[in-house]
Amino acid sequence: MGQSLCCVQVDQSTVAIKETFGKFDDVLEPGCHFLPWILGQQLAGHLSLRVQQLDVQCETKTKDNVFVTVVASIQYRAISDKAADAFYKLSNTKAQIQSYVFDVIRASVPKLELDSVFEQKNEIAKAVEEELEKAMSAYGFEIVQTLIVDIEPDVHVKRAMNEINAAARMRVAANEKAEAEKILQIKRAEGDAESKYLSGLGVARQRQAIVDGLRDSVLAFSVNVPGTTSKDVMDMVLVTQYFDTMKEIGASSKSNSVFIPHGPGAVRDIATQIRDGLLQANNVHN
Repeated sequence: MGQSLCCVQVDQSTVAIKETFGKFDDVLEPGCHFLPWILGQQLAGHLSLRVQQLDVQCETKTKDNVFVTVVASIQYRAISDKAADAFYKLSNTKAQIQSYVFDVIRASVPKLELDSVFEQKNEIAKAVEEELEKAMSAYGFEIVQTLIVDIEPDVHVKRAMNEINAAARMRVAANEKAEAEKILQIKRAEGDAESKYLSGLGVARQRQAIVDGLRDSVLAFSVNVPGTTSKDVMDMVLVTQYFDTMKEIGASSKSNSVFIPHGPGAVRDIATQIRDGLLQANNVHN
């Protein structure tokens, strides 16, 4: 309807290309324009000035012979002052941009090892952007931004990388666990040593108390019962200790079978053995 009335409308963020008898004449800004077709004026087409995005997937090989798929996101737009160049010079803008992206990525990535590709993806994106900016400005396009949004290695390589990472983490965990067990054993040994030391002190004090008690008993018995000697008192104490020991063995539910002389004469033999041992020790000491 607009063409029949020689009027055309150009929307916002869009420019229109005006031709006269098939030759470029002017760039029409957004708004309403009068194009008398009878004078050979016509609308060749529209050109969007909005930012457009093109995602390019490029498969290439790294320096350490690993195939990766690099995904680059290119944001670009037509320059209003060069709308004619953007409209006439390129028949397929996206294919042209894709070719430059392939060229730069396949020239940059093979110089890097796989780990370096991940670390230097910003440098790769910058190289792609600089090359595109230099090439596409001649065609009336501006490169707004270039991003490397994904680097995808081969699935087998990715699995191997994950296994290497998992093994490294397990090795660290094993070292930490071993260190913790080492500390635990050291602390347990220190506690055991301290326990034995305190137990030894207790046994020593117990034996000292027994010796002091026996000495006091012998002295008191000798004073209160005239005519008795220290030997008589020790024999009586040993008999008492003997029967106390027999009583404790018989009362214990967890004791094993113990074979010892059970007659009262056995106490005299034990006492004799103890005295002989003490006398021999004194002789060796002297």
